[in-house]
Parts: sequence; structure tokens; C-alpha cells
Amino acid sequence: MASCRVYEIFLSLQGESTTQGYPTVFVRLSGCPLRCVWCDTAYAFSGGERMELVEILAAVASHKVPYVTVTGGEPLAQKDCAELLSRLCDEGYIVSLETSGALDIAAVDRRVQVVMDLKAPGSGEVARNRMHNLHWLSPDDQIKFVIADRGDYEWARKQVMSHGLVNRCGLLFSPVWGELAPEHLAGWILEDCLPVRMQLQLHKLLWGDVPGT
Repeated sequence: MASCRVYEIFLSLQGESTTQGYPTVFVRLSGCPLRCVWCDTAYAFSGGERMELVEILAAVASHKVPYVTVTGGEPLAQKDCAELLSRLCDEGYIVSLETSGALDIAAVDRRVQVVMDLKAPGSGEVARNRMHNLHWLSPDDQIKFVIADRGDYEWARKQVMSHGLVNRCGLLFSPVWGELAPEHLAGWILEDCLPVRMQLQLHKLLWGDVPGT
């Protein structure tokens, strides 16, 4: 029977993406093949509980909200993640997937809003970007760039322009929490009139860097 290893399921406000601010159920799956130097969910690299998909669906339903985000870790590292996403869509939820972009997204249900990272050099994992994933993105999807410094910003700006990303999907630029002053990133975006959305992590502004919020 299909199952996933789940680190936690919790209700919070969506802290990022175009649904920022909405009450959302987060299903955080365990495990990740990447080791970004600024990772804020390293606690989910291991542990968790094996749950059948019917159990996950029941836990999600108990919160009685329409938005669900499947995150990690790297959720696509689990073989039954794609089925979980489809089952959530079948239940009528507005479903998003937070993924590193290092694993193939071709099998992800097209009803799911994909929020995919492109890893900048400051992450230490830039070589893991699977650029072919860009082919599968729709205008409803989003690419997130987490920016640690000016070098990361220039790299991200180059990706936006060279791959024609402005016309492909939503674009999110975020400063690394506690490392890059948000006003610096805002200034660079304004200087270049770059057509991207800057975002801050709402959950951290509200509750700090606390797991499960």
C-alpha cells in the first residue's frame, strides 16, 4: 500500500509563494539528497513516521482548510510522493509542491502548483539543478531563487534572462534569512527593474526560525 515517511503535518500560514498568508496544511516529508549550506529544515533529513496515504489524507482533512503544501526535505525523493499529490488534488484541495528542482518533476500531477528552487552558487548545490525541469513548468508554477549575496543575485538574474523565465512562470527572489539584508535585495531588484516578486518568509517574521510554524 502506498505510503510516505512523514516528519510532521501542521497548520500554519503559508509563508512564501503566491498563496502567502493563507491558512495552509503543511505535509513535511522526511529526507533530502541535497545539503544546502543555508538549509532551514535540516531537522527533517531523517526521522519521521511511515504513514499510509489514507492516514495522511485523514490528518490533512482534520484541519479543514483548502490549501495544502507538500514539502520537505525533498518530497520527490519518496517514490509515492507523486501519488500523494494526485490524491490530494482528487480530494479537491489546492495543492502546492515545494521541491529543490534537483529531481525530475515530469510525473507531478499538472493540477499541482510547483514551487521549484533553482539553487544559486551560495547554496553549495548549484551543480544539482536539473534544468530540463523548466520544460515542465506552467504559468501557474513558480521558480524560487534563494539569494545569499550579490553574486547569487547576479547568477539568478542571468538565469531569468537567458532562459526566458519571465514568460514561463512566476519568479520569486528571497534573501537568506539572517544573512542578506532584505533591503539590499530590494535595492538590486529596483536598480535593474527586474520583473520578479521579492518575498520575505512570513512565518519567520511572525514566529522566528522555529520548526513547525
